[in-house]
Amino acid sequence: MKASAAPPRSLGRRFALYGVLGLLPILVLGVALAGNYRSVARERGIAEGRSEALVVAQTAVEPILTGRPLSGGLSAHEVDDMRRLVAHAVTAQDVLRLRLRDLAGNVVFSDDGSGFKQRPDDEALDAARGSVVARLTRLSSDSNDSGKAGPEAVEVYLPLEAGVPAKRVGVLELYLPYAPINADVTAELHNLYRDLAIGLALLYLVLMVITASASRGLRRQVSWNAFVAEHDTLTDLPNRALFHRRAVSTLRSIRAGPTAIAIVDLDRFKEVNDTLGHQNGDHLLTELARRLALETRLGDTVSRLGGDEFGLILTNAVDPERALRRLRDIVHRETTVAGLPVSIEASIGYVVAPEDGEDVDELLQRADIAMYVAKAQHSGVVRYEPSQNQYDAANLGLVTELGHAIESGELVLHYQPKTRLADGRIEAVEALVRWNHPTHGLLYPASFLPLAEQTDLIFGLTAWVLDRALSDLRHFPSELSVAVNVSGRSLARADFADSVIECLEHRGVSAGRLIVEVTETALLTDPARAAALLGALDARGVRVSIDDFGCGQTSLSYLSSLPIHELKIDKSFVLDMLEDPTHGAIVRSIVDLGHNLALRVVAEGVETSSVLDQLRLTRCDVAQGFLLARPMPAAQLLEWLGDAAREATLYRAASA
Repeated sequence: MKASAAPPRSLGRRFALYGVLGLLPILVLGVALAGNYRSVARERGIAEGRSEALVVAQTAVEPILTGRPLSGGLSAHEVDDMRRLVAHAVTAQDVLRLRLRDLAGNVVFSDDGSGFKQRPDDEALDAARGSVVARLTRLSSDSNDSGKAGPEAVEVYLPLEAGVPAKRVGVLELYLPYAPINADVTAELHNLYRDLAIGLALLYLVLMVITASASRGLRRQVSWNAFVAEHDTLTDLPNRALFHRRAVSTLRSIRAGPTAIAIVDLDRFKEVNDTLGHQNGDHLLTELARRLALETRLGDTVSRLGGDEFGLILTNAVDPERALRRLRDIVHRETTVAGLPVSIEASIGYVVAPEDGEDVDELLQRADIAMYVAKAQHSGVVRYEPSQNQYDAANLGLVTELGHAIESGELVLHYQPKTRLADGRIEAVEALVRWNHPTHGLLYPASFLPLAEQTDLIFGLTAWVLDRALSDLRHFPSELSVAVNVSGRSLARADFADSVIECLEHRGVSAGRLIVEVTETALLTDPARAAALLGALDARGVRVSIDDFGCGQTSLSYLSSLPIHELKIDKSFVLDMLEDPTHGAIVRSIVDLGHNLALRVVAEGVETSSVLDQLRLTRCDVAQGFLLARPMPAAQLLEWLGDAAREATLYRAASA
C-alpha cells in the first residue's frame, strides 16, 4: 500500500506560499543591490567630476599662471585671461563657479566676485597641502555662501602648479554641473537596474523550477520511504508491521467474518539458497510471492514476514484448511531456477478467529506454533490446538538462549556405550548432547534440538558437539570410537566434510575413530550432495552410519551406492520386537540386509535381556540401550570402562 499523497489543492497553496516567501529575499536582495549600484554611481559621478576638474586645471588654468605664488595676487594679464576663460566656460555651462585661492586658502580670484571675505575652507587647505578633494553638493550651499542653494554640482579642490620648473602656487576651487554627469550615470544605472531585475527574475524562476523539481523528488522519496516502511523490498508484499496492522483491522471488521491467520514456512529453502546462490534464492521467493498474491482473493492479505516465511490473512474463511492446502499445492508447483527445475514444499500453521482467540499477537504466536508442528510432523497444514503447547513460546525461547548456551559452556556431552554382542566388548560410544540450563536444569535434545534444526544454530551446535566429542575421545581407550549425529541441514553445506576433517586434524584424532550418524530423511533431502559429502568423508577414513533405519524411504539401489559402514535399527522396532511379530520380522530383515551388503548392524533401544538374547540369535552385531548402559558424562564413562568386572558382567548378561 503506497503512502497517500497530499491533495493537489493543498500542495498548490503550499507551493504558492513558498513562492511568495521565496520572492521576499529576492526583493530584499534587489533593493540592496540597487542601493549599492546608486552609491557606486554617485562615487563614479564624483570621480568623473574630479577628472574633468583636473583637465580644466592642467589645460586651461595652469597655463595662464606665471608661476608666482597666488598669495601676491594675479597680474592684470592673468586676470584678463582668467576672465576670458571663465566667461567662455560659464556661458557654455561647463563650469558653475571657478575660484582661485592662495596656499593659505584665501580667495584671490572668483568668477562671480564671491568668497573674498570668507574664512578659508578645510577642503581648500587640504588641497593646498597636495590633496584633491571632491564631493557632491549644491551651488551656494556652504555656510559661507549667502542666498538660496543652487543646482547639484561636483565641488572640487585641487592644487595648482605653474612655472618652470613647476611648483605649487595655489588652489583651484571648481564647481562643475552634476546634471550632465548624472544623466550619463542615470542612463547606465537604469541599464543596470534592468539587467538586475532580469537577472533576479531569472534567478527566481530557476530557484522555483529547482524547488518544484526537488519537491517532486522529495514527495516521491517520502512516498517510497512510506512504502518501504510497510513493504518487503524484494517481493513488494506487505511486511510484518503492515501485516500486523491489517490483521488488527480485519479482526475489528464485522464484515470480515471468520478470519484465518496463517504462517507459511518454506521447507528446505536454505538448502536451495546454499546450493544455487542467494540471487537465485531471491528469484524463487519472488516467484512464490507472485503466485500467492495472484491466488488469494481481493480483501485477503499475503505478506512476507521475513526470510522464507510468509503470512496470510483469509477473510470469511469458510473452509480455511482447504484453501491453505490449495495454496500449498501452488507453492509446490515446479519452478525453473538457474535453468534447473526446483520444487519446494511448505509447512503451514493457522488459526481461525475468533474461535482460536481475538488478540492478534496471541493468534500469530499460535499460528507459529502450529507451523512448527506441521514442520515437525511433515503434515503440510495444521490448525492450532491447545495440546500443541509443547511448542509454545517458552520452548521457542530456548532457541534464542541456545546461542548463548553454546558460547557460555552450558552444553555437556553424555556418552552411551555400544556393545559388541559376540564378546561383550565396548567398541564405540554415541555422543549425546545435554543442556545444563540455568533455570530449567538438565534438558535433553528433544527439548531444543527439533527447533534448533530450523535455524542456523544447528550448525554451531553440530560443530560444538563434534569438537567436544573428539577432544574427549583422546582420553578414552584407543580401541574406542565415537559416533556423532549430523542433521540434514549440515549435510547440505558444501564445506561440511572439510570442517570435519579439519576438526579431526586439530584434535589429533584418527579419522577411523569417528562415526558420523545420519538419518534416512537427511540422505533424501539432497541425495546427490549427501552422496558426494559422505564419499569425501569415507575417502578420509571416517565411517558412516544410517541412524533410525527402517523409518525412512531409502531405496535399496540408493543404499547400495552410498559409502555406508553401519545400519542402526530404529528403536521403535527393537523395543517390542518380541511382542509384535511384524517388528520382529523387520529387525531380522534389516540384519540380513545389512550383512548381505557387508554392513555392521546396530540395534538401539535394548532394555531387556530377552530382547538382547533375540538379537544375538538374529546375529545382530552391536547392541545399545539402557540394559547395557545409560548415557553418562565422560568422567563417569572412564570409570565405567575402567571397572575390570564390567566386561565379565556384560558377557554373563549376554550369555544368560
